[in-house]
Amino acid sequence: MKPTTRRQFLAASAATAAGAAALTPANDAKADGHAGGEHKFPEPAADAKFEAPYGRPLFEISVAQWSLNKLFWDGKVDNRDFGVFVKKEFNLDGVEWVNQFFKDKATDLGYIREMKQRCDDSGVKTLLIMVDGEGRLGDPDEGKRKQAVENHYKWVAATKLLGGHCIRVNAGSGGTWEEQRARAADGLHQLTEFARGFGIEVTVENHGGLSSNGKWLAEVMDEVGLPECGTLPDFGNFNLGGGKTYDNYLGMHELMPYAKAVSAKCHNFNADGSHKETDFGRIMRIVLAHGYRGYVGVEFEGGGDKATGVRKGMELLQKLRDELTA
Repeated sequence: MKPTTRRQFLAASAATAAGAAALTPANDAKADGHAGGEHKFPEPAADAKFEAPYGRPLFEISVAQWSLNKLFWDGKVDNRDFGVFVKKEFNLDGVEWVNQFFKDKATDLGYIREMKQRCDDSGVKTLLIMVDGEGRLGDPDEGKRKQAVENHYKWVAATKLLGGHCIRVNAGSGGTWEEQRARAADGLHQLTEFARGFGIEVTVENHGGLSSNGKWLAEVMDEVGLPECGTLPDFGNFNLGGGKTYDNYLGMHELMPYAKAVSAKCHNFNADGSHKETDFGRIMRIVLAHGYRGYVGVEFEGGGDKATGVRKGMELLQKLRDELTA
């Protein structure tokens, strides 16, 4: 009999504490490389309620900058005013930056300080920076992998200056399941060792390739083995490519034991405000059953007006927060 891993123990404990009544069938997840069939995993009951931290809401709501990408690409909103815009438009106090909108300013201390000052003046705090385009942290070439790690250093420093708690990175690699796991874990371990010196955490999003496979990414976390390295589970990023998808409910369950942030990916909404593609209520019960009480970031990627999409995502999360609070 294999010993229970930290991931398995935490997942089972959290689901039990939430009052999971039974193993609920999940969607087919055969794209993970194993035999097809119906997967089951512990889920809280449909009527489960959760205790909020004393004096605080059950969870907070933030906005991912990518939700409003067109406003920044078109120059309608200055990158430095992201926090100002979020406070004015949505009356929220948490933001998640995307490095693409100020990639040439990562080491410009004056610019970074101005970003922070404008947030501070609006009563908004930085949670994290989403980092893309800096190389594959699990690159098969050891030299390129090391370079990718070092390319992220400046974003660790920028996050510290902004007052955030983590950077969001990707776990891109190449090779077999086991090779990619080892390579990604190596790069993440190196980066986390650097970031922990700044008091900054490293979070990995399910964001394409094997990283969109919940089982694989959970194994990577176990192999890294550092408490400052965790996940940023995204509701909708379970596309494995080639027309294959991973069961997003199962994936959220597998990644939540390591979560340091959560992304509420949304696209289209029904007339009653619910999300068309994803059962947000079910996913939020999974999130909360694992003991998570931090920020849930709205990341709207649908069509139409971006601010309207963010507002719908925010209102859905607010509604669920009221319904799920004990």
